[in-house]
Amino acid sequence: MNTHPRPTTALVPPVEETRYEEELARGLVAADEAAFAAIYRRWGSLVHTMATRSLGDTDEAEDVTQQVFIGAWRGRHGFRPERGALGAWLVGITRRKIVDALAARGRRLALAESAARDAAPARLVRPAPDGVLDRVLLVEALSRLPRAQREVLCMAFFEDLTQVQIAERTGVPLGTVKSHTRRGLHRLRACVDQGDAHGIDE
Repeated sequence: MNTHPRPTTALVPPVEETRYEEELARGLVAADEAAFAAIYRRWGSLVHTMATRSLGDTDEAEDVTQQVFIGAWRGRHGFRPERGALGAWLVGITRRKIVDALAARGRRLALAESAARDAAPARLVRPAPDGVLDRVLLVEALSRLPRAQREVLCMAFFEDLTQVQIAERTGVPLGTVKSHTRRGLHRLRACVDQGDAHGIDE
């Protein structure tokens, strides 16, 4: 199988391009790793661009891109050339993974709202003078935390995980988990004290 980098599409006759794509598709189904690497080089940037535009977050777009190609590799036997070209198949996987990422984002926000209604305010911040914490403010503050800090706090307060357990689950060093927790709590407290959730995006 010829797996050398191809010239750009604009310089290659359409028939040859079609044949090359069919060749890559056969390689994928046959679990040819060299063909899969060529597929990633050919469509990786398109997948990443779609994810970035849909999610507005480069980190999430990177995650989605990885998930798309992992999904393509694992589901390679489900590819049917008679139903469409390989590129279109990858675009379909990308759209589904983007929907999954948006749904996960919604679940995280729902968890934040639940925490604001229940036990999280008492744990995360000291009570307001009148004993009533602005739930909307807290939800906004949680959503604006840097991703690493937000995820650590979610695991700590929503799943009751210890810092050691968080480190084991994520593979992040324990010292880093402690640092994310400390900084995240500090930002939340500062936000609620000031009554302004817009000052924590640093």
